[in-house]
Amino acid sequence: MLDSTKDFFETLARVLLRCWIIGFLLLLFSFAMFMLTGDFIGQIHGNMFGLSAHELDLIIYCGLGMFKLFVFIFFLFPWLAIRMVLRKYS
Repeated sequence: MLDSTKDFFETLARVLLRCWIIGFLLLLFSFAMFMLTGDFIGQIHGNMFGLSAHELDLIIYCGLGMFKLFVFIFFLFPWLAIRMVLRKYS
């Protein structure tokens, strides 16, 4: 593997890892805010959009699940693949 190509993929791997860490921290922060302010969020958005507490919880949990899936698919798995290829050519 060319040195410039290897440098590019090492840099890309570092960027993907940082994106994964930031995305996962954002996910944890969102979950913590939901757990701490769930009733307050429920009152505001429930009245605003006419949603029951169950419907709002379902929307939030599905949103957090989709965000987690996207963070894993777009940041963690490519980082793992790049690291495996770089290890092979080291």
